[in-house]
Amino acid sequence: MDAVAAAESADFGLRLVDALDVMIVALLCWVAIAWVRESRVRVALGGVAIVTALYGLASLLDLRLTTTVLQGFIAIAALVLIVVFQDDLRRFFEGLPLWLMRSRTPRPGADVLDELEALCFSLAQARVGTLFVLPGREPIDRFLDGGHHLGGRVSEPLLRSLLDTQTPGHDGAIVIRGGKVARFGVHLPLSTEFEQLGEGGTRHAAALGLAERSDAFCIVVSEERGVVSVAWRGRLTTVATPAELRRLIEKFLERSARRRREPWVLSRLNLAKRRWREGVLATALATGLWILTGPGAAVDRTSRSIPVVVENVPEGYRVASVEPAKVDVEFEGRRRDFVMASEDGFVVRVDGDLVDQGRRTFAVDPEQVEHPPALRIVGMDPIKVRLDVESL
Repeated sequence: MDAVAAAESADFGLRLVDALDVMIVALLCWVAIAWVRESRVRVALGGVAIVTALYGLASLLDLRLTTTVLQGFIAIAALVLIVVFQDDLRRFFEGLPLWLMRSRTPRPGADVLDELEALCFSLAQARVGTLFVLPGREPIDRFLDGGHHLGGRVSEPLLRSLLDTQTPGHDGAIVIRGGKVARFGVHLPLSTEFEQLGEGGTRHAAALGLAERSDAFCIVVSEERGVVSVAWRGRLTTVATPAELRRLIEKFLERSARRRREPWVLSRLNLAKRRWREGVLATALATGLWILTGPGAAVDRTSRSIPVVVENVPEGYRVASVEPAKVDVEFEGRRRDFVMASEDGFVVRVDGDLVDQGRRTFAVDPEQVEHPPALRIVGMDPIKVRLDVESL
């Protein structure tokens, strides 16, 4: 076997570049899994995952008709996901740079929160409907339709005047950014999650619709029922007391502002600690993808020095040494088969039953090399071994 070829193919396991490849894909999968858990697309992706698993099983069993049909299903499902969930996909790609950057969420002061929570329950008691929006880290401008820009400081008199039925913008949402009313009379996208909405009306549908598409925090006061609800992270929840409302707002602000206070590296490590389960799943998924596709499925050649084992030595003789003790064998196969091959799965077996007849040199052919069946022998060196035999 050519020495240069043997040197080029001497790397039998994972290379550093392969480990880096898996780490990058695992990181992307980690972000994707965390996003799927909080998006509307998670149920649809579950169906696609089932079809993909069936496709993999059919490919493994060589069910050609089934794989052909399932390929069509997967292609159609991918197209449907892109069309139907384009807002969720856009949010995912917008979230990638946000994951790397510090939070820029403006935080309202304690006095603003005091006035807001007291006002919400006062309006609920008076049966005055309203919808407040507190933006998070993600941009929401594309979801806001109409309305009027203001920029006035949050206060009870200002908010009550905006909710006056005689004002042009009383029927829309009020966007509070930091300690100011950024915009009022805004229309939001409506949710179609009727099971969650229950008895809620248009305001609740608008609040939940924005919470499904962004990380914004919405407070809804029901005009008909006189109750306060919050919509956040795709969930609509009824709030019973001002203290509970304050707690939820603080939780939202803490989640949005945590990365701003911490050093960047520490914030990433803390995030990874909180999401370690998704990290384990992402690593397993990336490793599986490497094994089944791409580099793991590529055909490669690798040389391996395999020990020689002499068997069937007649009684009265003992093999003192074998020259050479190992045979260099070059294999061809998929890289995943090389990586997954066991160290104990390679051995050259020489039949020494002719030792008592004076034979000391034995030919070695591919049939005598024990190796994983997925690998194919393409070269050997040397093709003969010599035994040093002693009589007992």
